[in-house]
Amino acid sequence: MSKPESWRIDPASYPHSEPIQTRFQDLDVLGHINNVAMAALFESGRVRFNRSMNLAGWAGHRWLVAKVEINYIGESFFPADVEIATGIGDIGNRSWHILSAGFQKGECVATCDVVIVMSASGGITTLPDDFRAGLEAHKVRR
Repeated sequence: MSKPESWRIDPASYPHSEPIQTRFQDLDVLGHINNVAMAALFESGRVRFNRSMNLAGWAGHRWLVAKVEINYIGESFFPADVEIATGIGDIGNRSWHILSAGFQKGECVATCDVVIVMSASGGITTLPDDFRAGLEAHKVRR
C-alpha cells in the first residue's frame, strides 16, 4: 500500500468527527485493535456521521453499502478512543463515497473508503437533487 495523500491523514480535512470507545474485547493476541474491531469502529463513526447529515427519511429509498476498503497505517490499542473523522468524497449519479480516517492519540491509524448506492423499490436509482445537495454540504476538504 502506498502512503495516503496528506489530506487523508489530516483530521481538519473532514467535516465530522466522533470519538468511538475501544473495548478490551477488540484486542488481538498481540494486544492491537483487531481488523474486525477496526471495521466496527469505522461503521459506528459512519452511522453517526450519516445521522448528523439529517438526510434520512426518503420514503421508498434505502442506502446500500456496495464496497468497504480499510487501509491500516499504524497500530491502535485499548483503552484509548479512536477518533473517527468522516466526510463525503466523490458523488456520482447513483452512488457516493464516504471517506473516513481513524486517529488515536493524534496519529492516523487507518483510513476507510465506503461506496454507498441509493436503492428504491425498482432497484438502484439516481440521487434526488436535494439529497445530492445535502451530500455536497458535507464533502471532505482536499
